[in-house]
Amino acid sequence: MSEQNSPVQVDSLPRQAIQTNPSHTANPVLLTTQTDSRDKWSKKVDFLLSVIGFAVDLGNVWRFPYICYQNGGGAFLIPYTLMAIFGGVPLFYMELALGQFHRTGAISIWKRICPIFKGIGFAICIIALYVSFYYNTIIAWALYYFYSSFTGTLPWTSCDNPWNTPNCTNYFGKSNVTWTTFSKSPAEEFYMRKVLEIQKSSGLYDVGGIRWQLLLCLFLLFTIVYFSLWKGVKTSGKVVWVTATLPYIVLLILLVRGATLPGAWRGIVFYLRPDWEKLMSTAVWVDAAAQIFFSLGPGFGVLLALASYNHFNNNCYRDAIVTSVVNCLTSFLSGFVIFTVLGYMAEMRDVEVEDVAKDKGPSLLFITYPEAIANMVGSTFFAIIFFLMMITLGLDSTFGGLEAVITAVMDEYPHILAKQRELFVLGLITICFLGSLTTLTHGGAYVVKLLEEFGAGCSILAVVLLEAIAVSWFYGIQRFCDDVKAMLGFTPGTFWKVCWVAISPAFLAFIIVSSLLDQPLLMLFDYRYPEWSISVGYLIGASSFICIPFYMVYKLVWTPGSLKQVRDECHASQSCVGQILWEPVFGAAHFERLERGQVFNRPAGSGSSVEKFCSSPSDCVHVAIISRQMNWF
Repeated sequence: MSEQNSPVQVDSLPRQAIQTNPSHTANPVLLTTQTDSRDKWSKKVDFLLSVIGFAVDLGNVWRFPYICYQNGGGAFLIPYTLMAIFGGVPLFYMELALGQFHRTGAISIWKRICPIFKGIGFAICIIALYVSFYYNTIIAWALYYFYSSFTGTLPWTSCDNPWNTPNCTNYFGKSNVTWTTFSKSPAEEFYMRKVLEIQKSSGLYDVGGIRWQLLLCLFLLFTIVYFSLWKGVKTSGKVVWVTATLPYIVLLILLVRGATLPGAWRGIVFYLRPDWEKLMSTAVWVDAAAQIFFSLGPGFGVLLALASYNHFNNNCYRDAIVTSVVNCLTSFLSGFVIFTVLGYMAEMRDVEVEDVAKDKGPSLLFITYPEAIANMVGSTFFAIIFFLMMITLGLDSTFGGLEAVITAVMDEYPHILAKQRELFVLGLITICFLGSLTTLTHGGAYVVKLLEEFGAGCSILAVVLLEAIAVSWFYGIQRFCDDVKAMLGFTPGTFWKVCWVAISPAFLAFIIVSSLLDQPLLMLFDYRYPEWSISVGYLIGASSFICIPFYMVYKLVWTPGSLKQVRDECHASQSCVGQILWEPVFGAAHFERLERGQVFNRPAGSGSSVEKFCSSPSDCVHVAIISRQMNWF
C-alpha cells in the first residue's frame, strides 16, 4: 500500500487521540497527541559516554597518528582543525539536533523532513551491516591477542615458535643483528602466520577455511553485544561507563610508560615536526577532511538514534561541542602514545623513525605496538591492558552502529517490532555473525580490507551529502533553526546556517570528488587485489547508495497525481508541512499550535478540538500535526 493512502500519517508515534481540525475541510489535518513514552537515557552522562564511545574508536588510535605524520606532522593540525570547525562539527551538531527533535530513527525521520529522501535511511542501515561484517572481526583479533597475553613470556617475543620462518629476526637485546628488507619481526610473523594463518591462503581466489579460534572470539564478542543492546539504552547506557572510560585510563598509562622509553623523544619530534610545504598539497586537505569526517561519524545514523532518546530540552549544542573536542583531543593524545613507542623501536633497530612508522591500519596495532610491548619490563601487563583497550574501543563503536539499525527499523515498523526488541536484536546479531564468516577464513584479512575500502567509503560520504542537502535545502534551513530554537531556546547563529547550507555540503563534495579521482592500487601484505575484486567492491558500495534513487522512483510512481499538482495543492494548503511541537502543558490552560510560522493560543474549553492532554501539570505532551498531503515534499 502506498504511504499516502494510509489512514494516519503519524509514523511510529503512540496514538491516544486523532481528530480532524474542522477549519481545513479541503485539506484536513490530523492532530495526534501522546504522552511521551519513548525510552530515555537514565542519566545525561550515559548519552555523552555513548556518543564519545562511538566517535572514539580504533581509527583514532591507528589512523590519525599515521595520517598526521604522513601529511606534515604539526602542520597537519591546521587543515585538520579547519575541516573540523567548518565541516565535521556542524554536521555532528545537525544530526544530534535532528535526532533529538524528531525522536525517531534514520528511516522514519524522513517522513517528517522530506519523504522522497527516505532511501537515505535504508542506505544507512545497509552500510552499518557492511561495517559490522568486518569491524567486529578486527575486535576478534584483539580478543585473540588478549587471551594470548596471559603468559609469562608473550608468544610474539621470540623466533623459536612453530609458526616462525628463517626470515624471523629478533633484534631486541642483541647488538650484532642486521635488519634487512626480508627480515620479519616475531610480532609480524605471530600476526600473519599464527593469528591470521594467511600463509594458507593464496588470495581472494582461495581464502581457505575458517579459523575456529577466531570464530569463538567473534561469537563471544557478539554475545556481549547482544546482552548490552537487547533492553535498549537502559542497558547500553550502563555498559559504556566501562567501555568508554577504560580506554582513557589505559592511554594515560601507556603514555607515561612510552615517555620513559629510550628514544621516545625521537618519535615525538617525528610526529609533530611541521612540514609547511605539505599544506600546498591538495591531498593533505583531502586527508584532513576525510579523517575528521570518519572520526566524528555523522551519517551512520548513530547520532540520530542516540539523540532520539534525549529529553526534548537537552542542550545538544553543548553536547556536540564537548564530544567533538574530546574526540579530536583523543586522536591527538593517541599520536603521542603511538610515536613514543615508534621512537623507542627506531632506537632499538638503529634506524630512522620513518622506517619503523611505515605500517598503518591494523598492522600498527597488531604488529608494531605489540612488538615494542613484548620487549618492555612488565610486558604481560602492558599487553593485557593494551588489547583490553582495543576491545573496549571497538565494542563502543559496535554498540552505536547496531543501535542505529535497531532504532531505525523498530521506529519504522513499530506495529511488528514494538514488543519484540529482544528477538529482533537476536536476529540482527545473527545476520552480522553470519555475514562475518568470510572474514574469519585464512584469507579473511583480504576480505576485511575490501569491505573497509568499499563498504563505507564514498557511499557514506554521498549519503551524508544528500542528508545535508535535504535538511538545509528541502526541509529548509529556517525551519530547522526554528526546531532547534524550540528545543534550546535560541536560534543557531549565522555561522552554523552558512555551514549547513553551503560549507558542509561543499566539504563533502570535495572529499567525494577527490576520492574518486585518486584511486590508489589496493594492496595488503604485498598482495595486489585483482581487477574483478575491485569491481565487486564498487558493487558493494553501490548496493547501499542505490536505495536512494530507487526509493525516489518508487515514491514518484506510486504517489497519485503529477509533481506539479501535488506541489500546487501543498502551497494552497495552510498545513502542507507537518510540524512537531513539544510543549509542557501547565494545567492544560493553553494549547499552542505551530502552523506555517504562526502560533495560536487556545485556552482549554474554548471550542478547540483539543481539550486536555495531560494527567498532571508536569507531563510533557507531544503534539504531531501531520498533513495528509505530505506526500513528496
